[in-house]
Amino acid sequence: MMFDLELLWLPMVAFAFATSVTPGPNNIMLTSSGLHFGFVRTIPHILGISSGFFIMFSCVAFGLHQVFEQFPILQEALRVIGVLYMLRLAWLIAHSGKANAGESQLKPMTFIQAALFQFVNVKAVMMAVSAVAVFALPGEQFAMSAIIVGLVFSLVNLPSVTIWAVFGASIGKILTNERRLRQFNYGLATLTAASVALFFI
Repeated sequence: MMFDLELLWLPMVAFAFATSVTPGPNNIMLTSSGLHFGFVRTIPHILGISSGFFIMFSCVAFGLHQVFEQFPILQEALRVIGVLYMLRLAWLIAHSGKANAGESQLKPMTFIQAALFQFVNVKAVMMAVSAVAVFALPGEQFAMSAIIVGLVFSLVNLPSVTIWAVFGASIGKILTNERRLRQFNYGLATLTAASVALFFI
């Protein structure tokens, strides 16, 4: 099994990096969090994403997809929850100022919130489904190989999403002008709302 997995290390890491670092709900939210709250206050959000992805990946690998096939209403319910959450978040981002402004309703996402969000994040779920289908080995090797694949994806995911939080924090130091900050917030809010389209693909 290890020999078989060794053949997959490079494409597995490349796929994990490409899917983790490209724009999506997690990365847009991390950019916004870094911008409004700084990198340090965004760390629980970052760790929640990577940990939550591994938990969600394990659920998908060991049967959650079968539950969705038998009870599609559950998947639709998660889809609706995800859409409503993203639209609410887009509204909060659009109407937020800097964290010290006081009146903003936008708060840093907690570790638990970020972890739970992975279950309604369509991009993350599709990453998990694809990774299981492509990289987990069949038969008796499936369980161990699936765990290894999940760990690899989570470990690669951690620095990949961190880049976006650092980017947001760096932008926050530059956007000291209120008008430019508001324009950037509108841009992030638009991207957040647009990412809802992923929930219907």
